[in-house]
Amino acid sequence: MSKNVFFIGIILAASGLLSPPIALAAGLVFGFSFAHPFHIESKKLSKLLLQASVVGLGFGMNLQQVIQAGSSGFIYTAASISFAMLLGWGLGRLLKVKSRISFLISTGTAICGGSAIAAVAPISGASEEEIAVSMGTVFVLNSVALLTFPLIGTSLHLTQTQFGLWAALAIHDTSSVVGAAAKFGAVALAVGTTVKLARALWIVPMSLGTAMVNKSKARVQWPWFILFFCLAAVANTYVHIFEPLYPELKHLGIIGLTVTLFLIGTGLSKETIREVGVRPLLQGVLLWIVVALTSLALIRGGWIHL
Repeated sequence: MSKNVFFIGIILAASGLLSPPIALAAGLVFGFSFAHPFHIESKKLSKLLLQASVVGLGFGMNLQQVIQAGSSGFIYTAASISFAMLLGWGLGRLLKVKSRISFLISTGTAICGGSAIAAVAPISGASEEEIAVSMGTVFVLNSVALLTFPLIGTSLHLTQTQFGLWAALAIHDTSSVVGAAAKFGAVALAVGTTVKLARALWIVPMSLGTAMVNKSKARVQWPWFILFFCLAAVANTYVHIFEPLYPELKHLGIIGLTVTLFLIGTGLSKETIREVGVRPLLQGVLLWIVVALTSLALIRGGWIHL
């Protein structure tokens, strides 16, 4: 039964009948209702599919816009990451969260959710339990963000540029940033994706810094898909011979993202919520709220802009 429902969900997500937020919601319903028949395989597929989808979306981007948003976003993300890491450390100490879990939650909130946690976890020497708790915390909040941010942005009458920038700075995972921005509009999608990828680049210095502090020899994971996203934008801007293909590749990117969000949703269950516990979840919630509200206030006040 669960296998049939799972495959029906994938087919519906891939058909284009479901929007990214609805696909995530459908995945959440599945996760809370059924035992996952392909839990490990689903995780691996969602990671690969997300990266391929981001590259596909690059075929709908103009290189000049990518450079402009990326250069500005790199500065904003540097300040945002520093603020989030310091605040996360303080909240972790205050709530007496285990130091490695606190560090992983802060890193996931500051940079790019599960990807950042997966990158620094082996370098920091985190155990499987610590990784699972940190991933679960970020994952729960990521799902909430995808479903609520477009509603908040609409109610506050944010421009598409403002919303894309806010989503990129305040939502954890790339998948949810792209999903929320796509729901809001094409300009929001372009800004959100580009600035978010600039934020994701900080995985590398964070990993190197963590390796130096912990004297770890674990291999640093390089986010190569960001390079391919930029190459896709280069092709869309300058290589006109394949121009008829680019809209189709972008559409495949959106479809891939929708399926990714369904798969991510299926990974959240009652067991995940129980595993997280109160203190790490509280740290993650408080940190995320402060980051989201601060970035929103600065964007609306004109202090952060493109």
